[in-house]
Amino acid sequence: MFVFFSKFLPLLIYPLGLACLLMLLSLILRIPSSWRKRLVAFAFILLWLGGNRWVAYSLTYSLERKIVPPSDLPKGDVILVLGGGTESLDAPRSGVEVNGAGDRVLHAVRLYRQGIAPFILLSGGNIEWLTSRTTTPAFEMKELMLFMGVPESALVLQDQSQNTAEDVMFSARIIEERGFERIILVTSAQHMPRSVELFRAQGIDVIPSPADYSITDAEWRSLWQANLPAQLINILPNAGYLSMTTSSLKEYLGILVNSLKSLIKLS
Repeated sequence: MFVFFSKFLPLLIYPLGLACLLMLLSLILRIPSSWRKRLVAFAFILLWLGGNRWVAYSLTYSLERKIVPPSDLPKGDVILVLGGGTESLDAPRSGVEVNGAGDRVLHAVRLYRQGIAPFILLSGGNIEWLTSRTTTPAFEMKELMLFMGVPESALVLQDQSQNTAEDVMFSARIIEERGFERIILVTSAQHMPRSVELFRAQGIDVIPSPADYSITDAEWRSLWQANLPAQLINILPNAGYLSMTTSSLKEYLGILVNSLKSLIKLS
């Protein structure tokens, strides 16, 4: 039940869900027309702000630069990769595929080939009631890594988790059982701050090695250049930027929840 509410409730406060909720309320509530107009106007503002490039890039950039990886990555005992970068091999696909976060897999394999660690721990399970996929993210990452030449003996699977908090919980057990001490954590740069915070709360001081950066330094600089045609495009709402804003808000919400949990434990 907790997993359900953790997935359902945030949908009502992300820009798209909240805008739809406000418009629905404007239709069903018996309120003065002036208040209906205010609800619709607020919904419009949410979609416009959430879908423009300035807001999306600012939120995402702030997350991706929050964790600075070491310039010279030290060697570790295991490379821990969080799932989320793969798609199942269900028909009509001919095999496992990668999605926008697939750089996690490529980056982990690159680190393994560089000799950073002798093992790769693949973390990621399914929420059965939410997905019909027949394979887990951990299994899918394994298939891709085997295809790229990583030996099966180097791969350790954790496929029970349903969210990032459970990634940490179940991976921590394997880390303890295997005696891994120095953990190289691989996930998307946007997802790294929350992930590091969760692992350190469990007493696991991971070494971050982020991948899947959405915004390069050059793109960030170009956002603020006085280029009128580009700025006119930037200010208009775009579905891609709305998705980027939502992903960033998801991470900030997770960080806030984790902070509140820590405060409750301390009190």
